[in-house]
Amino acid sequence: MFKSLLFALSLATSAQAGDLATLRIATQVSGTVNWELTTITQNGFDTANGFRLEVADVAGGPAAQIAFEGGAADVIVSDWLWVARQRAEGRDYVFIPYSKAVGALYVPATSTAQTLPDLKGSQIGIAGGPVDKSWLILRAYAQSQYGFDLAGQTSQVFGAPPLIYQTALDGQFGGAINFWHFGAKMQAAGLRPLVTVQEAALALGLNPDTPLLGYVVQGALLRDHPDVAAGLAKASRAAKALLASDDAAWQALRPQMNAKSEAEFQALIAGFRQGIPSAGAVDEAAAAKLLAVMADLGGAELVGNLKTLPAGTFYTP
Repeated sequence: MFKSLLFALSLATSAQAGDLATLRIATQVSGTVNWELTTITQNGFDTANGFRLEVADVAGGPAAQIAFEGGAADVIVSDWLWVARQRAEGRDYVFIPYSKAVGALYVPATSTAQTLPDLKGSQIGIAGGPVDKSWLILRAYAQSQYGFDLAGQTSQVFGAPPLIYQTALDGQFGGAINFWHFGAKMQAAGLRPLVTVQEAALALGLNPDTPLLGYVVQGALLRDHPDVAAGLAKASRAAKALLASDDAAWQALRPQMNAKSEAEFQALIAGFRQGIPSAGAVDEAAAAKLLAVMADLGGAELVGNLKTLPAGTFYTP
């Protein structure tokens, strides 16, 4: 409540001064989210939609969450499962869709594997930890399609995305699952996707268009300053529209994309574009179905005591 009061006072002061409201977003500026944020600020999509975006660099997701919970940030980026869990525990957080990008399980170009059961006895590298959403979906897919216990019939190495990426390139894994942008780089380097998370989700009857990542704001922002919340959503869509259609817009982002070759650069562009979610409201029935899969395999470590999707989790335009 105290943080909401501070934000309301900040907006009121800005209005009295004739200035635009400032939205402070805490994020790791070396991450892919900053490609969209840079596009928003460089093209004035924030000011055109009634606010000024201020980006603060943090070490990673946990640091961003601490800043958000402590009132040092008005916006962060996280997945909606985290938002739903927070709502179930009494925190009034709301999710504004940002990306549906998911990865794949990649194998070396020389691998003879054609399906997941072919990885029996192999070592799989996984970024994101034991409750990584892509890993859980692929486990469910392996069990559903083949009756194959992917976790029990392989060994897993969990590590930071750059470490999994480099070790996979060195050919030390039978397969590797990484965040989408590292996956794009792996594919550009010659690894091939054995099965994509999108393919697995479709086979499980899930909707692959369900966005996983989004901007997280306080519910008080939507109630007290709906124009600012709507402005953030519109600025995001404007940036996505530009990046989806204009190849030249990517040249300004290339220095921060860390692409080591033209193939990597093009793979990252394609991956970002593929991850742009449809406009409009999130399909809550589809999200609830995904939640059930995540709760079954990820358990309390991932979703706490969450059993059903809390009302109000998703922002409605």
